Amino acid sequence: MTVIRSIDELASRLADLVPPGLREAREDLTSNFRAVLAGGLRQLDLVTREEFDVQRCVLLRTREKLEALERQVATLEAALLAPGQTARH
Repeated sequence: MTVIRSIDELASRLADLVPPGLREAREDLTSNFRAVLAGGLRQLDLVTREEFDVQRCVLLRTREKLEALERQVATLEAALLAPGQTARH
């Protein structure tokens, strides 16, 4: 479901809550609700699902590289510590 469709549905639901005496203003209210909701969403620091998925993939690749480097460092440290030697700290 797209954001615009969700905003339209929410605006319609809000307009449906208007008391019966104000039903003739329903279209104006729906339009106003839609504008207010869209404006509020624009002010939020949101990303699209596509942007989120891209960043998730980048993070997963970075994590994999970090784990590989950690294994490599551990292997190098173990190689430097000959049997019987202790680590220098």
